[in-house]
Amino acid sequence: MPVHEFKVEMTCTGCSGAVERVLGKLGDKVKSVKIDLDNKLVSVDSDMTHDELLEVIKKTGKTTSYVGTTY
Repeated sequence: MPVHEFKVEMTCTGCSGAVERVLGKLGDKVKSVKIDLDNKLVSVDSDMTHDELLEVIKKTGKTTSYVGTTY
């Protein structure tokens, strides 16, 4: 599965928790989520497209941008 990386404007654990919650609602579509709060990065292991994941993360109201994909 590809790992999609996003830059998300998170300032606290509440912010990162909001990102985890919206991605958690995707169930089996997401294999794992890793959040690096210090660097404001979210890595999502999923077969969904980065555009689909970007729209889900934006539901948190946080400024979000796509960084890239690794395999």
